[in-house]
Amino acid sequence: MKKTKEFWYILLSFFAIYIIWGSTYLANTWGIASFPPFMFASLRFSIAGLFIIIFLLLKGGLRVTKEQLKETFLAGFLFFALGNGLLVWGLQFIESGIAALIISLQPLVIGLMLWLLYRKAPGFLSWIGLGIGLIGMGLLVWQDGFISSSNWLIGFGAILVAMTSWAFISIRINDREKPDSIIKIAGLQMVFGGILLAIMSLVTGEFQQFQMSDVNKKALYSLIYLIFFGSIIAFSAFNYLLVKVSPIKVSTSAYINPIVALFLGWHLNAEQLSTQSIIATVILLTSVFLINADKYKSKKKAVKPA
Repeated sequence: MKKTKEFWYILLSFFAIYIIWGSTYLANTWGIASFPPFMFASLRFSIAGLFIIIFLLLKGGLRVTKEQLKETFLAGFLFFALGNGLLVWGLQFIESGIAALIISLQPLVIGLMLWLLYRKAPGFLSWIGLGIGLIGMGLLVWQDGFISSSNWLIGFGAILVAMTSWAFISIRINDREKPDSIIKIAGLQMVFGGILLAIMSLVTGEFQQFQMSDVNKKALYSLIYLIFFGSIIAFSAFNYLLVKVSPIKVSTSAYINPIVALFLGWHLNAEQLSTQSIIATVILLTSVFLINADKYKSKKKAVKPA
C-alpha cells in the first residue's frame, strides 16, 4: 500500500514539474496583459514566499545565520528579481513558447560559465551540444517575419540576461552556506525577490500608473494559479522528486517544459508555430540533452571507486 501511494505521489510530482512549470510561461503572458510585469512577479513571489514562511514558522521556527541570510538575499535578487523579473518583462514582446525555448538553453550557459570562470572545460558531448544549440537558436530566430520589431530584440535580450542570472546563481549557490531546508531556501528567496521586484516596480513607475480596474479575470486567475500551482505546489513536487528519484530524471523537465509552453501558446493564445520553429525546437532540445548527458557522465566518473 505504501509503495502504491509513493508511486502516485511520484507520478503527480512529475506532472507538476512537467505540465505546471511548462504552463507558467502562458500564465505570465496572460497576467501581464493587465498587471505591470514587475508588479505581477512581485505579487506572485511575495505571497507564495509568505505562505511558505508562515508554514515553516508554525512547524517550529526559521533559524538562519547572517551568512545564510546574505547568500539567500543574493539568490533572491539574481533568481527571482533579476531572473524571473526580466523574463516576465520580456514576455511583453516575445511569445511564451519562444521564451521557454530560450530558457531551455540554460545548461549551455552554465557550461560556458564553468569554463570561463572556473576553468572547467566542457566535455566532448557538451561541445557538440553547444554547437547544435547555436544552430538551433539561429534557425529559430532567423525566420521571415519572426523578429517583428526592435522591441522583440529588447525582449530577447532581457530573457537572455534573465537566463544568465539564473545560470550564475545556480553555480554560486552550490558552493555557499545555505539553510538546512530547501523549502526554507525557497521561501526566503521568494520573499526577498518579491520585495526587490516591488522596488523595481516603484522605480520604473509601473506601480504609480497601475489601476486595479484594468485587471481582468484571466490575469487575476493567472496570478492565483502561479502563486499556488506554479510556485508552492510545483516547487514542493520538485523537492519531493529530488529525494525519491535520481536528479537526472528530475532534469528531464528541461525537455518537456518548452514543448508544453509551445503547445499551450499555440493552442490557447494563437501564437506562431511554424515548421521551422518545430525543427528548431527539436534541435535545441537535442543540444540540452547532450549537455545533461555529459554532465551526468562526469558525475558518474567523479564517484567511481579507485
